[in-house]
Amino acid sequence: MAASDNGALGTTFKVARILQTLSLIAIIGMAAYFISQMVSHNNAPSDVLVGTLSVTCIAVLYCAITYILYIDNLLPFLISTGMDGMLLIALVVVAVVVGKPLSYLNCHVIGSSSVSESTYQLGLELKKSFSKEGSKVQYSNWIGASKVTCYEMKAIWGLSIALCVLFAFSAICSVCLWRRSKVVVTKSIEA
Repeated sequence: MAASDNGALGTTFKVARILQTLSLIAIIGMAAYFISQMVSHNNAPSDVLVGTLSVTCIAVLYCAITYILYIDNLLPFLISTGMDGMLLIALVVVAVVVGKPLSYLNCHVIGSSSVSESTYQLGLELKKSFSKEGSKVQYSNWIGASKVTCYEMKAIWGLSIALCVLFAFSAICSVCLWRRSKVVVTKSIEA
């Protein structure tokens, strides 16, 4: 197997891909767990979670393929830059949609006596949703159901934001690697 020799830039690209993959797998695990909880109560899962799961599954597959292609010196860097840009846009949408209601929610106060009345109302709303077989769980209700759910959704939100930074970074690395490969090709033709 041929190892790519792109110096610190290549190593940075590989580290970014590894961090992306780890973050994506964490998001997939948490989102899939929430969806399985909703489905086990015979409810349709939230569109936000299904969308998040779809985008992250596609992204983790893309990361694995591009990592393998990079290791074998077969990765077309310009196409990789475009794909990183498209995944960046998709992840920005995920971060905004997931984070919009979460930004107003203080997980620490869920379940405390100062908000016990609103928590009770939320519990009733969720029980109504779960008691109707086949009903769709509202994302805004789901995130406030418990402290654990709130913190896990904030973790998904935070990882989505981190992935935005990582995909922007890997796109920049891809452009630089593409530029470097063009310079190397030009120098070898002149020699």
